Amino acid sequence: MEHTLVAVFDNRGDAVQALDDLVGSGYSRQDVRLSDGDPDTPGGRPEGAGDESLGSSIKHFFTDLFGGERSEHAQMYSEAMERGHYVLTVTTTTEHEVERAADIVERHSPIDIDEHAGQWQGAMQGGDAMRGQPMSQQSTPGASQGGSVGGGSAQGSAMGGSQQRAADTTAIPVIQEELKVGKREVQRGGVRIYQRIVETPVSESIGLREEHVNVQRRAVDKLVDPADIAAFQENTIELRETAEEAVVEKSARMVEEVIVGKEVTQRQEQINDTLRHTEVDIERLAPDDDVYFRGHWTSNFAREGGSYDDYAPAYRYGTSMAGSELYRERPWEEIEPGLRSDWEARNPGSPWEKMKAAIRHGWERMTS
Repeated sequence: MEHTLVAVFDNRGDAVQALDDLVGSGYSRQDVRLSDGDPDTPGGRPEGAGDESLGSSIKHFFTDLFGGERSEHAQMYSEAMERGHYVLTVTTTTEHEVERAADIVERHSPIDIDEHAGQWQGAMQGGDAMRGQPMSQQSTPGASQGGSVGGGSAQGSAMGGSQQRAADTTAIPVIQEELKVGKREVQRGGVRIYQRIVETPVSESIGLREEHVNVQRRAVDKLVDPADIAAFQENTIELRETAEEAVVEKSARMVEEVIVGKEVTQRQEQINDTLRHTEVDIERLAPDDDVYFRGHWTSNFAREGGSYDDYAPAYRYGTSMAGSELYRERPWEEIEPGLRSDWEARNPGSPWEKMKAAIRHGWERMTS
């Protein structure tokens, strides 16, 4: 279900600043619209108005928003625009977002539409049918009430957020930082290994044997021995020469291993940081504090010399510490050591023993 926030401004500059603040806070520009009674102003005429008259444009805009032209709220906001006011609308999908938008809009001083409606009562009862109904002082149904406006309307509910909130209520956030320690993997260097082939010249000596055939002729003059007659025939004799040559053979041998691996170790690292938080000190104020403390100073410390201005910070410190969460509803004797340390840290030139009575009097004035 959609929710719509409606706020009215006297000053266009405030309305534009509120619009810019909403867009800067994450709201879509299409969901934030600024309308006013000037049809020539950008964004002044509601979308889809076409060539209609100004009165018809205003009528249709608030009829769509509040579910009928006889709606008291439609009459009220139409009257605001006709009187020169500026209407800012914000459409959201959740109740949380419309509440956040109301907080942002309130920073820019929207008017109280219900209060102004009473002043417009006579004018709204004057003439046409749109003003013929009596003006109700009830505020527009808000998103927190879960009311829906029409089945086919662009919004699910409407609220005058800035008119519904109490003007005298302020929320002060107390913020505290938290420390979360995690871990991530980072590169810390490493080892890159290259394997390459290196050629190294070598020289070896080896003895090789060779055979050579020698042929010699000798002159002989003698008779042939009958035993050698058999050799007197054709014959062929061959003698082969041999030689040795070097034969080279290479073989690969593993002579060394390079072992590559990872060794995982764990180490403890101490993380030291500073966390911040906000503290809210409450100081209860009385309208005659300064007069009262000045009279107390005159009666108790004036004769010791100096001036009231020397003791005024001590009185104020005592009253403020009475409202602090650290010291509230605790007896003086219990909190005195802590107050002394804090005072001396804040005011190194003002001795505790001299200001102790004034601080205690300020503290007792707020706690008694």
